[in-house]
Amino acid sequence: MPTNISRKELIRKFKTLGYSGPFSGSKHQFMIKGRKKIRIPNPHGSGDIHISLVKEILRQASISNNEWNKV
Repeated sequence: MPTNISRKELIRKFKTLGYSGPFSGSKHQFMIKGRKKIRIPNPHGSGDIHISLVKEILRQASISNNEWNKV
């Protein structure tokens, strides 16, 4: 099960999963793997990304909880 995570750790995990980036976008940075493109949240206040947003990003990237936890 994913938990709150820092932006830096989110990027590190996606790189481990084979994503390239982050690249600058118009409002948010993004990462790419083949045809999949995920947006990386901008840093805010505490710096941690809430679990609900982590789950949504993983859903969009078609990454299972098992796969995420192994990284």
